[in-house]
Amino acid sequence: MKTEQVEKRGSAKTHEDIFEPKIIAFLCNWCSYAGADLAGTSRIQYSPIVHSVRVSCSSRVDPTYVIKALMMGADGVLIAGCHPGECHYKSGNLLTRRRFMMLKTLLETIGIEPDRLRLEWISASEANKFASVVDDFVKQIKKLGPNEMGEQ
Repeated sequence: MKTEQVEKRGSAKTHEDIFEPKIIAFLCNWCSYAGADLAGTSRIQYSPIVHSVRVSCSSRVDPTYVIKALMMGADGVLIAGCHPGECHYKSGNLLTRRRFMMLKTLLETIGIEPDRLRLEWISASEANKFASVVDDFVKQIKKLGPNEMGEQ
């Protein structure tokens, strides 16, 4: 409907141009959050629509947090942690990887596109990677469109 309204005004914008997704990013305190912080202090440009949630470890992201975020209106969820073998809690990110695979299957089962969930390993020194991942994920979510399962 919004696309039709825009086209009536003479603009040729697509729904991807109009749609501003809501994305929640759960970021590990030791690596990914520090990478995001470095991106900010380095003034690296990336999409500002991602809402960051700092967690002590990516393994502390309970699967119910992801499902609840999507059911409450988030269009996408990014989980980012330390690279495998570099977790400050030894094997926390290995648990995260197992949960992520289970969550992708669960999302598909309950009718939410699994591509609305993404897992990335980003270290504290990878500010450019953080910005790139965020921008790429925003593009991916824009292509998927609004999350129909979330609250309207």
